[in-house]
Order: sequence, then C-alpha cells, then structure tokens
Amino acid sequence: MLSRLFDLLGSKAKQEELPDEDRLQVATCVILLEVAGADDEFSPEECERIVGAMRERFGLSQEEAEELIRVSQERRAQSFDLWKFTNQINQSCANAEKIRIIEEVWRVIFADGTLDGHEDYLVHKLARLLNLNHPQLIDAKMAVLKETRGTG
Repeated sequence: MLSRLFDLLGSKAKQEELPDEDRLQVATCVILLEVAGADDEFSPEECERIVGAMRERFGLSQEEAEELIRVSQERRAQSFDLWKFTNQINQSCANAEKIRIIEEVWRVIFADGTLDGHEDYLVHKLARLLNLNHPQLIDAKMAVLKETRGTG
C-alpha cells in the first residue's frame, strides 16, 4: 500500500493522484512531524509516539508506519506551509476526527515532557487551520494531560 507512495513522489502531478486514504495518512503524519520538530528537537519519544499513532490510527505495521514517516518527511520538505495538509484533513474528516488528531498532536507535544512556546503557537495555528475552536483545543489538551498523568 504505502510503497506506491514512494513511486509517486517522483512526479508532482502524480502526487495529487494518491487515494484519499493515503493522502489523509500523509497529511496527518506531516502535522505530527511538524509539531515534533517545532522545538528544533525530534526526540526518540516523539518519534515513537508518531509511529504508534500511525500504527493505531491507520492499522499499519511497524515497517509501514516508518515508511509513512519517511514519505511524509519528504512531502513536508517540499511544502511551504501546512494549509494543504490541514485542508486534506478538513476534506476527509468530521469534526470529531479532527479533535482526535489534535489530541494526538498534544500527545506528541507532551511525549518529551515539555511544552515549548513554539509548540504551543503551532498547536493553536493547527487548531485554526482545522476549524476547531479554542474550547475544543483546550478540552483536547486537558484530556491528554489527564491521560498522561494517569488520572483519566
């Protein structure tokens, strides 16, 4: 499934021909990678969290999740902004699913135990791009904090 993503990366025109599910996987992974790199550190905990999220969310094997990350890093490097990725999510996902994606963003942010100012700025920007309001963003943050602290 994901191996065809590599084949399609060579041609920009072909990239847009990816099936919706593959585009959604790449878009979601790019968002998580962007957040992981917001503090200029891509910790092993953040990487592990992203691999786990991709495996769980899309039913991928370890190898497929790692391949998706490699493909997504390539796509992220070719893009100037996050709009096309969040737009793909907006087109593919209901509001409840977008909230689950923002929760995953918070999990990546908290994977290394800290909330950097750049990460905080980026998660607010992502919420706006995903058409989520501030209470939804904060509810997602609180749910993840409760979960990570073992009180949920």
